[in-house]
Amino acid sequence: MPQRVQLPQTLEGKTAIVAGAAGFVPSYLCEFYLGLGCKVIGLDNFVTGSKSNIEILSKYPNFEFHEQDISVGLPDFKGQNIDYIFSLASPASPIDFKIIPLEIMKVNSVGTWNLLELAKEKHARFLEASTSEVYGDPEIHPQVEEYVGSVNPVGPRSCYDESKRFAEALTMTYYRQFNVDTRIVRIFNTYGPRMRPDDGRVIPNFINQALANEDITVYGDGSQTRSFCFVTDLVQGIHNVMHTNIHTPFNIGNPDEYSIKEAAEYIVKVLGSQSKIINLPLPEDDPRQRRPNINKLQAISDYKPEVTFDVGLKKTAEYFQSLRK
Repeated sequence: MPQRVQLPQTLEGKTAIVAGAAGFVPSYLCEFYLGLGCKVIGLDNFVTGSKSNIEILSKYPNFEFHEQDISVGLPDFKGQNIDYIFSLASPASPIDFKIIPLEIMKVNSVGTWNLLELAKEKHARFLEASTSEVYGDPEIHPQVEEYVGSVNPVGPRSCYDESKRFAEALTMTYYRQFNVDTRIVRIFNTYGPRMRPDDGRVIPNFINQALANEDITVYGDGSQTRSFCFVTDLVQGIHNVMHTNIHTPFNIGNPDEYSIKEAAEYIVKVLGSQSKIINLPLPEDDPRQRRPNINKLQAISDYKPEVTFDVGLKKTAEYFQSLRK
């Protein structure tokens, strides 16, 4: 029987490595663990990460940073105790799939392999940050962890989808072959401050267009659905999974579901924008539905997304507005 999650009150004396620390989600995860008293070692090569996020983290005395491409190698951690390793280094934006597909594939294969080798050496607990994209264009809804997906292995998104599926397989292999203490999370659409303005995903696109009173571009007829999770809720979910005793994947996200058209209309309303909604052709392999079933995590923890869509949108919009000044 799976044990119920027992979350530590403090992580003083513990050390965590966060690969991709300069990125949107990883920077929040670093702050969360620093706030629990953990020493955090960040790794990033700034391909898509932001140096401003490292500046925020560097204010914490327990934060250490190495500019490093993990697909090339890792810093020398000889003599360093490491308790947790978070594998979050992969670019995840659709605009990156065309620009740096080989870098994405390499970091999710060789980079993940290097981190798992370090976890094996240090007897550290390892967490692979996978994605809902492993489900592809799903044939069941909402998506449950047992569903094996419907992915196009040669499509324009395959550099990300398939390399994340490989990363999951590699993680489970290290658990089975070497008894590495692994975890896997499948992250659904996440948003919040610190997202890249040119991220290319739904929320940044719509918010920036709404703030500028420009036409909001909806691909297809807008009937495709997404579920949007605020970043702090995601981090809390990752923390819960890291402290389970279960090695198979967990979905993490907010199960509230919106059509893309509804999301666009909602953002126009919340921001008081004058934007009009226009429709453009649907990209190849764009999933029709995305909604996480999070029963597996909720059965063993108190995890529940808390930030409502309107509150999260306002916080995110304030951030993007600050970048325009």
